[in-house]
Amino acid sequence: MLGMRIGLHTGRFLTADIGTPRRMDHVLLGATVQTAKRTEGAGEVGRVCLTEIAYERVKDLFRFDTGQPGYMLVADDFTPEQLGEYDLTPSTRRQAQALLFDRSVPALVSAIEELVGRIEPVAGFLPSTIINLLVENASRRQITPDFPEPTVVFVNMIGLPESVDVAQPGEEAQIIASFSRAFALINAAVEARGGVLKKITYHLAGSDMMIYFGAPNAHTNDSVRAAGAALAIRDAITSLVPPTVGGKEVTISCQIGIARGPVFVAEVGEPRGRREFNVIGDTVNTAARLMGRAVGNRILMTEAVYKEIAHRYECQSLGAMPLKGKAKPMPVFALKGVIEGKK
Repeated sequence: MLGMRIGLHTGRFLTADIGTPRRMDHVLLGATVQTAKRTEGAGEVGRVCLTEIAYERVKDLFRFDTGQPGYMLVADDFTPEQLGEYDLTPSTRRQAQALLFDRSVPALVSAIEELVGRIEPVAGFLPSTIINLLVENASRRQITPDFPEPTVVFVNMIGLPESVDVAQPGEEAQIIASFSRAFALINAAVEARGGVLKKITYHLAGSDMMIYFGAPNAHTNDSVRAAGAALAIRDAITSLVPPTVGGKEVTISCQIGIARGPVFVAEVGEPRGRREFNVIGDTVNTAARLMGRAVGNRILMTEAVYKEIAHRYECQSLGAMPLKGKAKPMPVFALKGVIEGKK
């Protein structure tokens, strides 16, 4: 059964576009974003959870129940009349398009240039692999769902997002420049090995980046590619020149988790509305759980990944480790580096 938790918080945060024109992302940085994430985790399935600050803004508009200490839950006692009609019905009409009456070569070139001009500013916010997939499936207007077995990597970069809250006027630009460089280096390491950097999301501390190898394009050595990318990403983050914020150099670190296994890959959303190419499944959750345990610039992986890369990479067994959502502890391995002579 599907369920959803929603967390609301209000406050100051920093927003920016990072990366290069080739690949960009829109990020929200600061403690406000992290607090909203914690609020969602403190809520209940099927409920909207608010911090006390957000509650003070709307307490006279809704009825609330007391949640965990410091949180309030919106009481779901709305009538159908109050909620209104929210049935989603797929549209059967195409969006109106301008007719091209002049079919001369100059007119066609002009029309193409206009279309490219509309698409180009937003194309960088999608991985090139996904853009190619969208073009290939343009006639169907939807990407066919699949059940591949990719290798999923989660990276949490800690330090830069949190530094926004202590930044003095003018220092935000340094933070964004450092974050932008880190994102560009990470994407380069991923694309060079045939992987996909999906997007940046938010963890209880730092910013998460979800990466996968083997979807939509599979290789015979996706785990090896993922391990190489993880090591390159760790080197890029730990070698990053830290900005000076509030008179102190920002301490930047990372946590990385890798898992391999079956997932559900599909384009989620209404065919003629908002859509997103997504990778879903227990493998994704496992990689995220391992990331959460990989403190101190460590790279942790499952046994399935270890077996596929042990011939090339130095690994260390950490024994069985309990992970959230797992019925019993599972074997975990740490990725150390490339075995000498195996590059």
